[in-house]
Amino acid sequence: MTATPGATPTIVLVGHGMVGQRFLEALAERGLTATHRVVVLCEEPRPAYDRVQLTSYFSGRTPEDLSMTDMEFIKDHGIELYVGDPAETVDREARRVTARSGLVVDYDVLVLATGSYPFVPPVPNKDAEGCFVYRTIEDLLAIEEYARSRATTGAVVGGGLLGLEAAGALKGLGLTSHIVEFAPRLMPVQVDEGGGAALLRTIEEMGLSVHTGVGTQEILTDDSGAVTGMKLSDGSELATDLVVFSAGVRPRDQLARDCGLTVGERGGITVDEQCRTVADPHVFAIGECALAADGRVYGLVAPGYEQAETAAATIAADEASFTGADLSTKLKLLGVDVASFGDAHGTAEDCLDVVYSDSRSGLYKKLVIGRDGTLLGGILIGDADAYGTLRALTGSVPPISPESLVLPAGSGGGAQLGPSALPDEAVICSCHNVTKGAIRGAVTEHSCTTVPEVKKCTKAGTGCGSCVKVLGQLVTAELEASGVEVDKGLCGCFSQTREELYEIVFALRINTYQDLLDRYGRDSARGGDGCDVCKPAVGSIIASLAPTIGASGYVLDGEQAALQETNDHFLANLQKNGSYSVVPRIPGGEITPEGLIVIGEIARDFGLYTKITGGQRIDMFGARVEQLPLIWARLVDAGFESGHAYGKSLRTVKSCVGQTWCRYGVQDSVRMAIDLELRYRGLRSPHKLKSAVSGCARECAEAQSKDFGIIATSNGWNLYVGGNGGATPRHADLLAQDLDDAGLIRLIDRFLMFYIRTADRLERTSTWLERVPGGLDHVRDVVVEDSLGICEELESLMAAHVANYADEWATTINDPEKLSRFVSFVNAPDTPDPVVGFVPERDQIKPDLPLLSIGHRPLEGSAQR
Repeated sequence: MTATPGATPTIVLVGHGMVGQRFLEALAERGLTATHRVVVLCEEPRPAYDRVQLTSYFSGRTPEDLSMTDMEFIKDHGIELYVGDPAETVDREARRVTARSGLVVDYDVLVLATGSYPFVPPVPNKDAEGCFVYRTIEDLLAIEEYARSRATTGAVVGGGLLGLEAAGALKGLGLTSHIVEFAPRLMPVQVDEGGGAALLRTIEEMGLSVHTGVGTQEILTDDSGAVTGMKLSDGSELATDLVVFSAGVRPRDQLARDCGLTVGERGGITVDEQCRTVADPHVFAIGECALAADGRVYGLVAPGYEQAETAAATIAADEASFTGADLSTKLKLLGVDVASFGDAHGTAEDCLDVVYSDSRSGLYKKLVIGRDGTLLGGILIGDADAYGTLRALTGSVPPISPESLVLPAGSGGGAQLGPSALPDEAVICSCHNVTKGAIRGAVTEHSCTTVPEVKKCTKAGTGCGSCVKVLGQLVTAELEASGVEVDKGLCGCFSQTREELYEIVFALRINTYQDLLDRYGRDSARGGDGCDVCKPAVGSIIASLAPTIGASGYVLDGEQAALQETNDHFLANLQKNGSYSVVPRIPGGEITPEGLIVIGEIARDFGLYTKITGGQRIDMFGARVEQLPLIWARLVDAGFESGHAYGKSLRTVKSCVGQTWCRYGVQDSVRMAIDLELRYRGLRSPHKLKSAVSGCARECAEAQSKDFGIIATSNGWNLYVGGNGGATPRHADLLAQDLDDAGLIRLIDRFLMFYIRTADRLERTSTWLERVPGGLDHVRDVVVEDSLGICEELESLMAAHVANYADEWATTINDPEKLSRFVSFVNAPDTPDPVVGFVPERDQIKPDLPLLSIGHRPLEGSAQR
């Protein structure tokens, strides 16, 4: 593999995706970019970008955000990068590649990283106008443009990983979305029947329609050739204006076929364990275009990275081989955690399943256990926090029972297993094959003291990112074990935690952020302006203690205004097009016909989009910033007040109709919900607070998924705490039972103020309850048994909040100085923001978002020899 004596050997890389970029990095790490000419022929109009995160493009990430190519790296290593100029022919005898532009490059080593292409089923009219694939940024642009101008309904063919992401993208574009999957369940490769059922329920609750067990037979079109629907294998028809094919991928091996390289029967360039093609020792293939030595084509990025490193090592005459890879994966699809690892489907002989399933919460956890107790694999749906630890334990006997590993926190399942229990040989980062021992070594041998330093040293956590949480825990544990003091400060401005800052503010009655920073900030921060981490955190502390420490509880008053985040700054929720939403408080979900009429008239007069929220109130979207005070004034005049949907504070207290109307109700849940919402409204806390009151054990208000939930009994009320129904669902724990009204309110007062006092920044009650030493038992000792002797103080703090509450909307509209901030342009207060626009949809409006633009970014710094 050496060039002619005296000549600089040349490595040509065809394809510049994620795997291609990793190959370049591996060359640089081995010094090969200093001894070789490296030429890259890239087909797409931009360098390598993160295809795993492709769907985040619809959430506002730009091509630059997704880029994985540091142009300084390209320049520093003298790499010649040609974008939009793919290889068209390979002459293996002459060792020469010709690009589309006519560029001709002679090579000593050729590396093919051409990736894959989307498989489109051979159905009639598959190329009709309105049919797309979902693979590149250009695909997304085309889908978006068509969806905005030609479609109201979209269908995705394929219910696998990428298909679900595509469906989520269509839903995000405002289309009624369908998923058509030939298999009997979603994600048939990764999850089993139980996992598929949990995923199906969760996705359908999001408003997507799922059709499993049916295939697409024909794309239906109108006279102009545009899509109008799909004919399915069961004889039914599905009306749709847009179709996205996401039915899998196939290796892009045509270039290899054309030059006579060996390919597999079902595609893929055949390579040996060194990723060298079996037909030509001067040609390598890596990534999705390669048929590995074990007979597989790997479609995940982690195996591709391993192949890239193997090829680079072989070119450098180092020993390396790729004989197979871990197919474990963890993703967040449509906001739902989905993970599978090891022998997820239990194919091993005599294996056993340990399963926890909660269809109402969308949770499904299955571990596959060998007869000897060895963890063989598993599936996690809805809650995959334990993925990093469980995947690393695969192939060993866990130190605690399998039941403890699947039961959710708060269910009495016993001890949870942390990363400290893992052996050193356990792989923590499967993307870069980094073990726990390597991470520990980065701390102890290479003096890394932070997660970013460990990432740079080992590459752990720089791939898909699913291991970052475990990585942080390992770094902290190793530092503490080495006697190194771990900086647990809130941020670079304060060495104290949020809990410690709360105690300082409370004990010393410090009522301004600047005073706290100047007296207790780090030396380098004193006299400064602070940062975006500590300012809102301290602002929240001051607001929650305002009556006690002599501060103003109004968040737009004086210095407090400068501490607020965007939403609090305007007392409304900022939306994706720069407009705001307005959510008036509707305590307990109870509203009069007159109140409904007022909200309807306001929405009509200001042209707002209206939506019933999950918290039993009405959200009005599309308000311009200058319209907010006008809308608030009309709401306040009608008796409404701020619903604090924008703040880290109490949102809602949901309720069922209770004994007043329901024949099963045993208590007046509506009255209690109203009392609680009016008591705790405006209470600033480390994170948002949600509550619910159910009038009987049938639990129609879903109280056990709330931060504090109440369920009626024939003897009073049961109080549950620490629940969460969001991205990481958690059942609330029973704190106390059969309470009377006064006892219930007293315990909630104590619980909330203890949480506000001791929680970390942006920590929900569910996470806090699991983190605090002693967990629920400790919290019960403090707030029920008064073990610390602080309950009277906690009750006093809450009483002060209740007595001093004032509606922020009413306060603002009565203050001309505060009203001056509600303009789009300070220097032109009467000019509305021209970017904030809307288009009609379903008799309402939706944001008129500018089309994503790409263009051809000049590759500054790319070497051109």
